[in-house]
This record gives sequence, C-alpha cells and structure tokens, in this order.
Amino acid sequence: MQEVSQLMKRILVIQQKMIGDVLLSSILCNNLRKAYPDAEIDYLVHEHTIPVLAGNPNISRIIPFPRPAQESAFRLLAFAFGIRAQRYDLLIDAYSKLESWIITALSGAGRKISYKKKGREFLYTDCVPVLETAASNLGLAIERRLSLLSPLNLRIAVDPIPRLFVSSDEKLHAASLFETHGLNNGKKNLMVSVAGSEPAKTYPADYMAALLDIISDTGRFNMLFNYLPSQEAFAHEVFKRCRKTTQQQIYFGLHAASLREFIAIMSCCDGIFGNDGGAINMAKALDKPAFTIYSPWIEKEVWATLEDGKRFVSVHLKDYCFAPYRNAKPPDLKKQAALYYRKFYPQLFMDSVSRFAREI
Repeated sequence: MQEVSQLMKRILVIQQKMIGDVLLSSILCNNLRKAYPDAEIDYLVHEHTIPVLAGNPNISRIIPFPRPAQESAFRLLAFAFGIRAQRYDLLIDAYSKLESWIITALSGAGRKISYKKKGREFLYTDCVPVLETAASNLGLAIERRLSLLSPLNLRIAVDPIPRLFVSSDEKLHAASLFETHGLNNGKKNLMVSVAGSEPAKTYPADYMAALLDIISDTGRFNMLFNYLPSQEAFAHEVFKRCRKTTQQQIYFGLHAASLREFIAIMSCCDGIFGNDGGAINMAKALDKPAFTIYSPWIEKEVWATLEDGKRFVSVHLKDYCFAPYRNAKPPDLKKQAALYYRKFYPQLFMDSVSRFAREI
C-alpha cells in the first residue's frame, strides 16, 4: 500500500454541471483521501457548485471550470493544456461528456478512469461498465460513482455517504436567523423544497398545498419555503392554496441569501420535504430526514439515494401507475411532464407523507 500511495501523488476528479452531481461525486475525493492520505487531490467543477465543497478537508484544491472554456473550443483547449501542466498521476472522469473527454485526452495523466462508453474507450486506461441495477439502498447515483474506484483496488473501508461541512460560525449565524424570525417556538423546523429546478421537475401548486395541509395537521412544524427568486410567484401560489391554519405555520421571511447560508440554515432544520433537487441532496449530506417527490420523467432508481422507508423516503408516479412507463423513455415523458404530474394525485401517497411528518 505504501508503494501504491507514492505512485498517486497528484489526482484529479472531474464532475461538471449540477450541485447534486458535484456533491455526490465528492465521495470519490473523500475515499481517495483515505487511500492516499498524502496525495494532492483536486476537484474540477462548475463555479456555481463550489459552495457545497467548502470546508471539505479531503479536497486539496477546487478548480473552477471557467465559462469562457465552456463557450469557446479554443479556450477549452487552452484550459485543457493548463490541466496537462499539472502532471496528474490519476484522473477520474465522473462526468464523461465532450468537455471532460477533451480534458482527459490532453491531460497526460498516467492512469485515466471513467465509465465505459462506446467509441470512447481509447481515452481511458480503465473503463468501468455503467451499472444498470442498484445492489443496495445507496442508489445507482452513488453506486455508479463508487464503481469508478474499483480499478484501484483500494484497501480501505469505503465511505459511500456524501457529506457537507458546516463551520461553527455558520451554525451560529443560522441560529441567530432562527431567533430573529421567531422560529425558536418549541416546534421542529421543516425545509420545504416548494419548487424544482424547472417546471418539469415541480409538483403542481394545488397538489403541493394539499400535502402541506397534511403536514400542518400534525402541528409539529414551522415550514420554511426554499425557492429561487424567479420562483417566488409560484411559492406564493402554493401558499395561497394552503388552508389558513397551514399558512400560519409557513415562514417566508427566512430566506437564504446564498448557497452557503442555505446549507447553514438546513443544518439547523429537522428535515426536508418536497421536490427532488440539489436541496434534497444537501439535506441528506447533512443527515437530515428527507421526503422526496420525483418528477414523472426522472429515473428514481438512479437518483433515490439512501432510501430506507423511514428517514429517507421518496415517491414517484411509477410507484402507483406503471402504464406510462411500458414503452416511453425519459425525454418523451419530460415533454408531457405537466400531463403526468396531474395524474400524480396527492391522495396516492398522503398516508406516507403523514407518517413521515409524525415520525421525524
């Protein structure tokens, strides 16, 4: 093991795009640090996702993928040659799309690992088959990432759980916000992911309101709405459709001004409920109970991580109505997301919501 560690002095992990993807792929950095404690472990990500990596002691350097390199082939090549100059011993490409293929091809890394994709095998020294079925409740999104470590034959106990790191100052700041907004009233604090990242990932307003009424009936929660500024009108629409007694338990004033502030606030909450997205992934990385509503076109078997039916619960239209899924593929389902959402009646899983709200 000592000899292998010396061979891996510089490591690069690549994961572009969304917050949830970057957070999940950070488990590669966490486990590589256990295996190679003295290595330089760098993580290449999109700049807007960097806040979910703050404070992670397993990452030596976060490398932002600059926007000019995303928009210009010439600048992408220049960036890739800059990566080459770092002389990495090992590169793990968890993204495996055109941008990362170019970076990999020019990296000069001695060992290059990614998923097996037809016509791309020549780019990598190790190509790992893409898992099609989950072997545990970790979910395919996590199991696929961990499979990228298999060619290394690491002699460690693998830690499969994504983690967020919150400083004591951040927690104190969040606690002061709770105090200012009157949330220290003896009730639990539930984050509500009231809107998804896009309309095709957002449960209808009237249906969401009906579920929040169910949660309200327990009398156990202050509910904090999480949404983007562009989604404020939708959030207010949900609020208006809730019963008056539910509205009295919803707090609009406490709204995070940044992604790090959201993480700090989430760390002081007792759980999260609502649409699938980055907020759910962050809550799980903070070990907070989560109830997730997946869009009808999303592949739940891939993204439903750590499901145990108690602390981590999720629902999908396919759980109750299989007919639309016999021949349709996700792109086709996405085009009709609004139609299929209307078939995803809250009555189908109200009992599950009620049980979650009583037990967390």
